[in-house]
Amino acid sequence: MDRKTYTLAILFTLVTHMLIGQTVGLFLNDSASYNGYTLFSPTGYETTYLIDNCGELVNSWESNFNAGQIGYLLEDGSLLRTGRINSSFNGGGSGGLLEIYNWEGDLTWSYIYSTDEHHQHHDVEALPNGNILILAWEFHERDEAIASGRNPAQASQSGIWSEQVVEIKPIGANDAEIVWEWHAWDHLVQDFDNTVINFGQVVDHPELINFNFTPQGSSIDWIHANSVDYNPELDQVMINCRNFEELWIIDHSTTTSESSGHTGGNQGKGGDLLYRWGNPIAYNRGTNDDAVFYVQHDSHWITEGLPDAGKIIVFNNGAGRPGGSRSSIDIVAPAVDSNGGYLLEDDVAYGPDTLYWSYDGGDDNSFYAQRVSGAERMPNGNTLICVGVIGEFFEINAQEEIVWTYRSPISRNGPVPQGQVPSGRDVFRVYRYDSDFPGLAGRDLSPMGPLELNPLPNDCVIYGDSVPTATDQVAGFTDLKIYPNPVFDQFSIETEEYIELFFDVVSSSGVQMFRNQELKSGIPVPVSTWPSGIYFIQIHTKDYLRNSTYKVIKI
Repeated sequence: MDRKTYTLAILFTLVTHMLIGQTVGLFLNDSASYNGYTLFSPTGYETTYLIDNCGELVNSWESNFNAGQIGYLLEDGSLLRTGRINSSFNGGGSGGLLEIYNWEGDLTWSYIYSTDEHHQHHDVEALPNGNILILAWEFHERDEAIASGRNPAQASQSGIWSEQVVEIKPIGANDAEIVWEWHAWDHLVQDFDNTVINFGQVVDHPELINFNFTPQGSSIDWIHANSVDYNPELDQVMINCRNFEELWIIDHSTTTSESSGHTGGNQGKGGDLLYRWGNPIAYNRGTNDDAVFYVQHDSHWITEGLPDAGKIIVFNNGAGRPGGSRSSIDIVAPAVDSNGGYLLEDDVAYGPDTLYWSYDGGDDNSFYAQRVSGAERMPNGNTLICVGVIGEFFEINAQEEIVWTYRSPISRNGPVPQGQVPSGRDVFRVYRYDSDFPGLAGRDLSPMGPLELNPLPNDCVIYGDSVPTATDQVAGFTDLKIYPNPVFDQFSIETEEYIELFFDVVSSSGVQMFRNQELKSGIPVPVSTWPSGIYFIQIHTKDYLRNSTYKVIKI
């Protein structure tokens, strides 16, 4: 191929940061982004969407109910989603309805988990055996709470909502069997009323829940859990507790009877907490200075096979964080013994003492979200982040560079035109599924256009797995990186190759910026005078017999 025209045939993407008036849709799709299909359920709308990396629709599912926060693709191509229904539980994150739709959009199963005594909220989790874990509120009268050791001064006149996790087996088109359950109410400790059987000191019983710990006041929604996750390797369940500013891990290997007590299961502790982390003052083994989480969301294990598998990733919302509210993505690496138990020494908090990794976006912390939101690790080491309060999704690579950005165009009334900011644009979480995901096998994934009305022109390219990125090792060269990307005033090319290498740079409009420039690893290349836009860098030997092409964005 002619060197002057090779760029036009290799890589193209839309960089619409520079398009005046853009408010929604795709802003960036860099070749370093992990290619796949992103699923999201706008909180105030009835439709769930699956889009490709160019922000184009590939499938959607329409319900009669607004999202009860969450939706997941199943391995048969079905969609599991929750819907919000009216109930006596009217707190944030309310759901109550579970639905399964096939790929074609037909409703195949629905189930209401809502009575005056309990109500599904925030999250569910599909299990490998086809069952579903449900996170639900559980109502208790004020008198019952006081009789269980609740301080009357902290007991709401309307009663109290505790938390439960139930495992159901779907049956037929609209029924289910409860096959396992866990109730926080069975694992309380309190030091207010010494006449009650659960009287004790939580500092001596970190495996129990302090019934009079009320960091968010005396709200009826006492714990306010907002996510549930399952680890099949450990057979454990994780619950994220916003008001306690902790994550809790419990043993799923118990029977229902064992889960109500303090013995049994793989770890021998019944339904007591196996591990808790984020705010040690909740069990009197720390102070406010030891807190790490601040009204956090979406704590879950990084899945087996992904970078940092087995560790825990959390969207730490950061509302009320000392020094100023700011969000971060935090990874925790719990210490475990040879039997998989969580290490805990006498009179100290559960470890670790520090985070394994944290990202807050730097000085501007532009993704602060005081509520909802989430993050997940990608197979290539990137991290996909959902800033739920504004419906923005962005992806960072291992160098913490933004490589993909999309803003939901869905309002409470559906898609809005480009140039308009949608009202009610909350998105609880997003998930990306790669092309090898079993549920996508054999599906028609042809793009059907952007979701927004009156979209801008779009020359975005879907980058396949064979396309080199600015951070990966590529065929022909070893450990070659171009950084930063996007670039402001200079970039560097770094390589461990000792052969003589050169590089060419051509703009997306075909203007040659450099030609046969000798590559000096790590030496900055000045670009401050270049116009903003897309540039293609070809790294090559002098004879061009070995070469690879990369894309950078000048901002």
